[in-house]
Amino acid sequence: MTQSKGTSGHEGGRSLKVRVKSAGKRTLSSKLWLERQLNDPYVARAKAEGWRSRAAYKLIELDERFQLLKPGQKILDLGAAPGGWSQLAIKKVGSRGRVIGIDLLDIDPIPDVEFTVMDFNDQDAPDRLKAMLGGRADGVMSDMAANATGHKKTDHLRIVALAELAAALACEVLAPGGFFVAKVLQGGTEGDLLAMLKRDFAIVRHVKPKASRADSSELYVLATGFRGTGDGIGD
Repeated sequence: MTQSKGTSGHEGGRSLKVRVKSAGKRTLSSKLWLERQLNDPYVARAKAEGWRSRAAYKLIELDERFQLLKPGQKILDLGAAPGGWSQLAIKKVGSRGRVIGIDLLDIDPIPDVEFTVMDFNDQDAPDRLKAMLGGRADGVMSDMAANATGHKKTDHLRIVALAELAAALACEVLAPGGFFVAKVLQGGTEGDLLAMLKRDFAIVRHVKPKASRADSSELYVLATGFRGTGDGIGD
């Protein structure tokens, strides 16, 4: 790796920007990804402050703006790996609350968080998750993203499809008044998702946290005030 002078930060108003040399079998895309990670202030901050990932700061901002997480709540974290959102959730809900994180991957333990390997789209997932929570959830969170193909329209459709499945599950497990937050992408492909959420929640917003990279089309859809009872979509 090499370093070059940046235009902001430290060192007399200038920071050192890390550039990665191409080496071995490293592709251009992996080289650019590594450079972005090494120069991302949220990556360094997450490491310094003990968060599992930079994504924690996205949820921190959402929570500060909309007061989503409260003591005693039951929270379900979908696609929870590596665990940054669950870390924040358990900190906010405290010992009287409960946080369940599920993923297709194993996740290193976090005190007081229950992680399990599960496909949330399984037919019996809602009943299993309500049993694990000890009742209905106060919030369902999803920072899931399908693996990128490089084809913009395909990637939009895949991530919105994930969000739609997550929203359907949320409507099965949420208590009245609960919230749902999920990652989507800008691009106008989430019409059916928004229609579902506007039917079943009092308020639906699009939010782009500051921790989302400026050059990314990433957005979050936030639905609050669930109208149903958790016994079925739209009840």
